[in-house]
Amino acid sequence: MSTMLVIGHRGASGHALENTLDAFERCVAPSPTACDGVELDIHTTADGELVVHHDAALTDGRPLHDLTAAEVAEVRLMDGSGIPTLAEALAVLAPIQVFIEAKGVSSHGLGRLRALMAGHPFPERLHVHAFDHRVIRRLYEADATLSLGVLSSSYPLDVPGPVLATGAQTLWQEWHLIDRDLVERCAMVGIRVIAWTVNEARAAEHLEGLGVAGVCGNWPERLVVGR
Repeated sequence: MSTMLVIGHRGASGHALENTLDAFERCVAPSPTACDGVELDIHTTADGELVVHHDAALTDGRPLHDLTAAEVAEVRLMDGSGIPTLAEALAVLAPIQVFIEAKGVSSHGLGRLRALMAGHPFPERLHVHAFDHRVIRRLYEADATLSLGVLSSSYPLDVPGPVLATGAQTLWQEWHLIDRDLVERCAMVGIRVIAWTVNEARAAEHLEGLGVAGVCGNWPERLVVGR
């Protein structure tokens, strides 16, 4: 039986607008698109709230870091819904794992993130990753027990060195750039590999054969292998 994690990329974003509560709810049982976890993106508002949104700015050009949480709450997305706070998203996703990509997160925001994680009923289900490896290192130095990861979109020739330097336990790698050698070099030092963005069953099967720990895609139901 497969143990490879299936993770909804910004929720079940092939079925609903990404990073919305609707997209997240579709990843939780009994939804037909339920999966093991959700990946989402966070930014800090001007007054320190963590909100879930992919881009650093709204479609009208206003940066999220210049807006208060109240101002962000007034924004309507294309489907008529609002931009959720991280706390709201975590409440919806409590039954499954959550992989939080820290994008525009201030130092104060990182403190807020740690507080939310510490207060979560299942903190072991929460994970943080980032392209900015300095963010992950700061989180590790603040709390070495956190589940942390780093993102890469190029083939890392000197893995696992840069991953280990941050204190991370997971490498998030663009899936076309994953091969058996990469997975095995990471496994030798206890680092797992999660592949993104995977949207076809054939690719998921190939990656499972390489030994990846998880696959992240917009249609999570397509990625279930051997269950």
